[in-house]
Amino acid sequence: MTTLYMLIGVPGSGKSTWAKSQNWIKICAYISTDELVEEYAKKTNSSYNDVFQEYMPEAVKVMTNMVIEAREADKDIVWDQTSCTVITRAKKINMLPSYRKIAVVFKTPPESELRARLDSRPDKIIPWEVVSDMANKLEQQPVTLEEGFEEIWYV
Repeated sequence: MTTLYMLIGVPGSGKSTWAKSQNWIKICAYISTDELVEEYAKKTNSSYNDVFQEYMPEAVKVMTNMVIEAREADKDIVWDQTSCTVITRAKKINMLPSYRKIAVVFKTPPESELRARLDSRPDKIIPWEVVSDMANKLEQQPVTLEEGFEEIWYV
């Protein structure tokens, strides 16, 4: 059975870093709008910050096509996005009805650590208010099995 591994957590919580450290992920379809934005920025000799607003709608379209292609190829999927609300998680779950679903939840670091992590990425600036709002939403809408997950892993 094919599996969706949905990485859930605020920016800077360690989702992408963790994914890169897992050898088994290399055989999965790895879906990340951040990675798509970063690739586009490189192609255009720009920074992530410079192209984010302009390219994100296209990155979402590309990401959706990647999910459809992976689903049609019967590939396991690692979906690396924040997914901090029940609604955003449900949209992903609904795209993959026959998949086994595993939530991989990343704890929000303490504010000082999270700010330090975000500050260490000057080419990728996410306003603190946005990150704080995501953290609040995730805290208010914790991941549950009732959403359609078979397992929840806490990292």
